[in-house]
Amino acid sequence: MLDKNTLKKNKNRFEIRANTPTMKAVVTTGNGGYDKLEYRDVPIPTPERGEVLIHVLAAGVNNTEINTRLGWYSSSVKTGTEELGGDDNERARHKADGGWNEATPFPLIQGTDCCGRIVSVAPGVDKRTIGSRVLIRPCCRTKGWDNLEHVWFASDFDGAFAQFVKIAADEVFPVRCDWTDAELGTIPCAYGTAENMIYRAQVTASDHVLIAGASGGVGSAAVQLAKLREATVTAIAGQEKLAAVREIGADRVIPRGDDVVDTLGEKSVDVVIDNVAGPPFHTMMQVLKAGGRYVSSGAIAGPLVSLDMRLMYLKDITLIGCTAWDEPVFPNLISSIEKGKIKPLLATTFALENIAEAQQEFTKKNHIGKFVLIPPPLSRQQRQLFDK
Repeated sequence: MLDKNTLKKNKNRFEIRANTPTMKAVVTTGNGGYDKLEYRDVPIPTPERGEVLIHVLAAGVNNTEINTRLGWYSSSVKTGTEELGGDDNERARHKADGGWNEATPFPLIQGTDCCGRIVSVAPGVDKRTIGSRVLIRPCCRTKGWDNLEHVWFASDFDGAFAQFVKIAADEVFPVRCDWTDAELGTIPCAYGTAENMIYRAQVTASDHVLIAGASGGVGSAAVQLAKLREATVTAIAGQEKLAAVREIGADRVIPRGDDVVDTLGEKSVDVVIDNVAGPPFHTMMQVLKAGGRYVSSGAIAGPLVSLDMRLMYLKDITLIGCTAWDEPVFPNLISSIEKGKIKPLLATTFALENIAEAQQEFTKKNHIGKFVLIPPPLSRQQRQLFDK
């Protein structure tokens, strides 16, 4: 599997030599604005032992790709993601620790969500998997499930904003359902992140779960996945999106900006699922019951929060950070899809070459569900490579 160190040593991997089979891809060349997204020809990657080559059918758009390009993960950034505009090259300048508090291995093909079809396998992989429609698990636990060390598809090595991608076969999951490719492309990052938080927080039917940012990709997935556990769900979202959030299963909805403590009361919630953070964080501590669990994998309203330690320790609150995914998370999702227990929330699709337009619309936050990029159809020459 490629990692950051390997990529740093292989910056010439996008160089096209004579007779090299090529594909269309979006290469992110560094921290900055939309000008850093280059749609161009690059070599089709060659899978190494234990890897598969996947023809990308659909690739979802996520906050993380935008945040990585802008360098938002740097410890030097103190504001929420909405304050880093995609065209703001001054504030989005290179940040040495801008990729998940580490250097991002630019140039890089991003794209954390991938629905695709296996077209070839390297030695060590069952050839019978060729032709399977699959989802890629984007969080890879590199030292086994007892160690939280991990790397991320499309943040630490090349991802799905391309016609083809290679990945370790262990991270590929066949999925059998009647969903479209674009619908499957909404799943991996958002639903995996939500499932991981719910799994870590051990949500059960007896829990009252409060979900902040419930109309976003992760939030809307969390609503559905919490309801699968038969929990009682209260969701926070913008006024114009409350009806849609209720439609996907929320038992109660609260307009963003309302006083959550006044609405619910102190010590009223067992679990808070919060990827918003920022100023509302203090109220989340107030509404948690004694023994409550606060779980987060993001901070779109601001990474710096005010924590009254007395609220935390006097109520025996557990704070749970979630980045590395646990082993059951992705199999759980595949099972839920195949059994028809969850539904995709597809907002719209864009052609891969229109990625800048898709990200601009994404940052407006006027949509519910996911934007998905569709790569161009394979050329005759590309098809001939695999029609054997």
